[in-house]
Amino acid sequence: MLEIGDDLPELALDLHPKFVAEFAGEIGMGFGRFTDDEQARAEGLPGQIVPGNMSLALIARALLHWQPGVRLRRLGTTFRGLLRTGQTVHIRGNVTERHDHADGSATIECDVWVESAEGERLVIGTASLELAG
Repeated sequence: MLEIGDDLPELALDLHPKFVAEFAGEIGMGFGRFTDDEQARAEGLPGQIVPGNMSLALIARALLHWQPGVRLRRLGTTFRGLLRTGQTVHIRGNVTERHDHADGSATIECDVWVESAEGERLVIGTASLELAG
């Protein structure tokens, strides 16, 4: 049973340039900053970056695969830094609130973040999860 202060299982992800470019293309965001280092640099960026909505999708994926029967009710994020391709990031989180319901289900509030290998929190946010009873 999850309690306040418990950590969620960590998910490490390799942000391979091709993976990011394919995602960007599939959602209609095949802009240079998301598909190519040179084009991103021409826009004044340090290289190819990850679209913000991809960061959201990766966090949601981690939360939904965390435990069977979990439902994501809300996810909000703030972008504090650029996610660059070619690096491994870690999606982490911890439980900040727990609300048990009469039917045996529970609602869990979590802090979530995407962290670089150097420990910098590049995307931070909160999520509300419903756990089946």
